[in-house]
Amino acid sequence: MKKSVDEQLAILMRGVDYGDELLKERMGEELRDRLASGRPLKVYCGYDPTAPDIHLGHTVTMRKLRQFQDFGHEVTFLIGNFTGLVGDPSDKDSARPQQTLDQVAEFARTYADQAFKILDKDRTQVRYNADWLQKLTFEEVIKLAANFTVQQFLSRDNFRKRWDDGDPVWMHEFFYSLMQGYDAVVLEADVQLGATEQLFNLMAGRKLQESFGQKPQVCLTVPILVGTDGHMRMSKSTGNYIGVDEPPEEQYGKAMSLPDEAMPNYFDLVTRWSLDEIAKVKSDLEKGAIHPMEAKHKLAWEIVDIFHGKGGADQGEAHFRRVHQKGDLPKDIPTFQIDEPVGLLDLMVNAGLTPSKSEGRRLIQQGGVQIDGRRIEDQKEVVSPDAEAILQVGKRKFLHLNG
Repeated sequence: MKKSVDEQLAILMRGVDYGDELLKERMGEELRDRLASGRPLKVYCGYDPTAPDIHLGHTVTMRKLRQFQDFGHEVTFLIGNFTGLVGDPSDKDSARPQQTLDQVAEFARTYADQAFKILDKDRTQVRYNADWLQKLTFEEVIKLAANFTVQQFLSRDNFRKRWDDGDPVWMHEFFYSLMQGYDAVVLEADVQLGATEQLFNLMAGRKLQESFGQKPQVCLTVPILVGTDGHMRMSKSTGNYIGVDEPPEEQYGKAMSLPDEAMPNYFDLVTRWSLDEIAKVKSDLEKGAIHPMEAKHKLAWEIVDIFHGKGGADQGEAHFRRVHQKGDLPKDIPTFQIDEPVGLLDLMVNAGLTPSKSEGRRLIQQGGVQIDGRRIEDQKEVVSPDAEAILQVGKRKFLHLNG
């Protein structure tokens, strides 16, 4: 059944946060006006492929995109294969390492397929912003830049802090907002979604749309999802993420590792629970009517169910209780044949236990790699061909080494 403007607005504005109630009211009224037009709105969100995996943090905006889809609006999943060359500086206290087009292309290869775990594939348009940004002439870039002042950029908290500390603020970082703003022009967007710290970039889109004679888009920003450490933003680079493509056991175990104080953030941003259900579990936790561990199991089950269904959620829960609560090794540990001496880092990458050697080094430094219960401290550890042992990487990955 088609929803009224008021019904759509209530759902679409749920969870939206700007840190400014007047701006929220203004954007809500603009969205109401667009919805009242009766035509499908053009809605998009951009995702820079700075790593090969989409994680739960990305899905916060994707779920909002899905709400627009379910109301019949036109949704674009924009892969920032050109903005990814710079990387969004919005939440960074230093410049991001620059990537090559080939690196970004490799990361982007599976982005769309992972996104369809949330979005309706048949109703999603996938676009790549290199298609237009790469074609801009230097003259056109100058015209885009003429819409902004240096003072506007330096007023941003992250740039201002680096400026005050005497740390570099690179010119190419300023280009990011221009590029993201130009995306809105090309897509003729009615609505753009983003995280709260991206508000400057989204508002830059409004500015450029006006300069091109378009009606400025409505900007909807949502809070960031903290990572499994409970403090920093979820990110592949910091290793505190839950990937949407990870197996049920991995997702469940990572969710169970969340600090108790991080759970409300997840209740609000990644579950499908109603406002009443979320309010009840929060209240029960405050009153002690439910143990935090029980609430965490409920949350972990919900997360895995979203991506793997009930069977996967049950599987993840059973694995966690067997391995982590009873101390047993998992069943059916895969075997890895070793025919010649091999460095442990190479072995972990070749066996698919870590995506890279750098990730393996990080895990060793954190004490997260064991062989037959012996914690590995030497990153140059070599495994001999006569090995017959159980390799454990992190809390949930096991490998039977067979020489």
